[in-house]
Amino acid sequence: MDENLTDDYGYCCCDYCLAQNEVVQMPRIGDKAPEFKAVTTQGDIDFPKQYEGSWVILFSHPADFTPVCTSEFMTFATREKEFEELNCKLVGLSVDGLYSHIAWLRTIKEKMEWNGMKDVEVTFPLIEDITMEVSKKYGMIQPGESSTKAVRAVFFIDPKGIIRTIIYYPLSTGRNFDELLRVLKSLQTADEFDVATPADWNPGDDVIVPTAGSCGVAKDRMQDGEMDCKDWFFCTKKLSKEEIEEKIKK
Repeated sequence: MDENLTDDYGYCCCDYCLAQNEVVQMPRIGDKAPEFKAVTTQGDIDFPKQYEGSWVILFSHPADFTPVCTSEFMTFATREKEFEELNCKLVGLSVDGLYSHIAWLRTIKEKMEWNGMKDVEVTFPLIEDITMEVSKKYGMIQPGESSTKAVRAVFFIDPKGIIRTIIYYPLSTGRNFDELLRVLKSLQTADEFDVATPADWNPGDDVIVPTAGSCGVAKDRMQDGEMDCKDWFFCTKKLSKEEIEEKIKK
């Protein structure tokens, strides 16, 4: 090791070692979604700029022509309309090249039949990321799991381009799509009605009212017939599925 390429602590600072030990700041909930331009199966995209005004789910998969990823893409494509009804677009990504993506999606359309789904056409964009530039920006490459494949990451990004939820799955575990839809509905319900949602919540279940900010408000809530208060800090109220859908569905 060339002593001229070491730092004050004796660590090598050559280009190779710096690249091998690259530290990338992962985006966090509440951050602006990192910007990028990329080639996809549906043409070039400018992310998240071109999705302003819509929710978007950016998700990664480890590799084309793999069974778990195939099951996920068939499910995403089959249920895409459910996301669209909630003003939410889908954008996929892996470190494979564009021609691999195209061939894989064609195979899904022409040959794959699984779980009652067949003749499935994927119409949302799938990003080519062979340089791993986008994957690294979003913390999708996690060397402890794989240094050459993206993990199964899911980023929920709101109409203002803010990251609202992040979910990571290992390579071996396929995503739960009912849960992805539930999270999206929960985020939108919280925004529209200024409430929170409890464990296992689904639209139509009681919602949580924000904790009282003063003793007087806390006392009044305990006597409020429209709320069900377990204690001063834990109050719920009714919010019908119909009220929610009227606000969040297109």
